[in-house]
Amino acid sequence: MSEYIGKSTMIPDYLYPRKGSAVIFKNRFLESLTKTHPIAPLVVYLPIVTYFVYHSAYKLDLKTYNIALLFIAGAFSWTLAEYLLHRFVFHFEPKSSIGYKIQFMIHGVHHQYPQDPKRLVMPPAVSLIIAILFWYVFKFSLGIYAFAFFPGFVVGYIIYDMTHYAIHHFKPPKNKLRYLWRHHLQHHYKDPNKAFGVSSPLWDYVFGTTI
Repeated sequence: MSEYIGKSTMIPDYLYPRKGSAVIFKNRFLESLTKTHPIAPLVVYLPIVTYFVYHSAYKLDLKTYNIALLFIAGAFSWTLAEYLLHRFVFHFEPKSSIGYKIQFMIHGVHHQYPQDPKRLVMPPAVSLIIAILFWYVFKFSLGIYAFAFFPGFVVGYIIYDMTHYAIHHFKPPKNKLRYLWRHHLQHHYKDPNKAFGVSSPLWDYVFGTTI
């Protein structure tokens, strides 16, 4: 990781990396909701994925190839959602003291303390709200096909969370996946306004935000 760490003029002070962990809420219960075990996304979302695939196949009688195509499309669409959320929601530019506090709670805390192991995957209390919103968007726009599209989208999210945890928690592998480590750690230690893709750098190339 040393190749990525160094004072960068591109990093504002409120996003500059530090060691340790932050306290967001003085209330113990609220504070506990901001910390998540890395296995939580698997425990919470794999049963949901299983239910939707089962419902698509045995309740809606969708063809296997249709389910597979919709599932893959859902997983691919997550990569775009991931990029847009990370760039425009997690990294909105605060204009006031309240804005800085909100940005810190949403994502700034992760940039200040990128090695905090309990804040490397999204808390279920937050991700479930986002998942429900996406579900209704897909249900409204795709009808019954949303039942096969949505689980793929969720699997894309799971891959994102697991990839993010691995990048911050483990040394980069000695294969082509090493690029994901380099890409994301440059986002933290070189320029937080670029390299927004985590599970895939595709949309950074499309929108010109690679480093």
